[in-house]
Amino acid sequence: MRRASMFLAPLFVCALAILVTQAQTARKINVDYKETTLKNGLRVITVEDHSAPVIAISVNYNVGSRDERKGRTGFAHLFEHMMFQGSENIGKSEQMVMVLNNGGTMNGTTSEDRTVYFEALPSNQLDLLLFLEADRMRSLAITKENLDNQRNAVQEERRSGLDNQPYGKSREIQQALIYDNFAYKHSVIGSMEDLNAASVEDVAEFFKTYYAPNNAVLALVGYFDTKDALAKIAKSFESIPRQPNPPSVDMTEPEQTSERRTSVDDILARAPRVDVAFKAVPGNTTDFYALQVLSATLQGGQSSRLYQKLVKEREMTTNVGGFMDEKRGLGAFYVFATLRPNATTADVEKVIYEEIERLKKEPIADWELQKAKNNTRRSIISGLQSSLSRAITLSQYAVYYNDPGLINTRLDKVSAVTKDDVQRVANKYLRDANRTVVITMPKAKAKGTTAASGQ
Repeated sequence: MRRASMFLAPLFVCALAILVTQAQTARKINVDYKETTLKNGLRVITVEDHSAPVIAISVNYNVGSRDERKGRTGFAHLFEHMMFQGSENIGKSEQMVMVLNNGGTMNGTTSEDRTVYFEALPSNQLDLLLFLEADRMRSLAITKENLDNQRNAVQEERRSGLDNQPYGKSREIQQALIYDNFAYKHSVIGSMEDLNAASVEDVAEFFKTYYAPNNAVLALVGYFDTKDALAKIAKSFESIPRQPNPPSVDMTEPEQTSERRTSVDDILARAPRVDVAFKAVPGNTTDFYALQVLSATLQGGQSSRLYQKLVKEREMTTNVGGFMDEKRGLGAFYVFATLRPNATTADVEKVIYEEIERLKKEPIADWELQKAKNNTRRSIISGLQSSLSRAITLSQYAVYYNDPGLINTRLDKVSAVTKDDVQRVANKYLRDANRTVVITMPKAKAKGTTAASGQ
């Protein structure tokens, strides 16, 4: 992931106030979006909003690490870096300079399920915004020099963000243990060996296959005239050739029939840590929203059950947390805890499983249900406060679920969760045979050694 640039464009505070008021009264969010598809298959979503003189664009490509093949892991993320190395009419790193010099912000991120690029600029820079995104979609500069440079950058990112981070290897190992299907079994960052094996020919083929207009969603939000903006989008993008649809990804995941467990010795860790995960469900499903509420009850904040039990009452851990991971394919439910010196991993695990059993046998309290829903509502609404966040959200829901309208209905789906739903999903998914456990133990550094080099 590229390092974040300075965010200089103003946020839509007025829009946030409107959304908060809607959530507190009618419990409704209403982002008035328009959708069209260009002749080459590019899907375009627009939201005209004159709250502030700002525009934001999100170009979301339907490609992530799940699309990679064995021997080429890390390729989707490597390619994200390549997209900032210039194109036919834009020099190397010139795009960032042009955006920042005009008072804007820009970045890009890669996940298992998508790769997204985004910018926000003053509203008088719409032509620049469209030119920059269209030029790199049409004519990315694919050279050996750019590839070697960005390969080294990604490898350094792996060293600093994973190999030389406490518990970094544990997260990667747990992901490989949870999943059987290669699509989610490997990390987004990839392996050093696979990154070294990437060739210019690989990059060119990847670009042609996945960075086509018919494999992307463009969302534009902000201060513009919709008719005028759509005409400019068509002029900028419609001449980019459509490509054959990329191959579909097999996302089937076999049912887990027994607990999976391993331990990791970590010379960077300063305390033992317990990581527990349960295979669960794809995002935007009834059970996904119930598991979100369950997660908030079990481990969301200082009033959660695990925090009260492990941190406050028994003083066994310094922290505890977790989340329900949202994926297009099968996501997982995560719990993690870092131990105090007087505790054992076995005792901490025992408390975690006891609290899970309580959720299976007893309905959660009314206040817990309401707190969990309130927290989720706040998260959803705060995620829509700026033009940029709305553009990213609309494009992502279109790519993930073929439903940009989820931006208006997600709150309703959370509100519909009942105490019975929470108890039901606890029994269905948080089973012993369905869990994967990684125990990380600090390891004394051998004399004369340094932190992992990642090589």
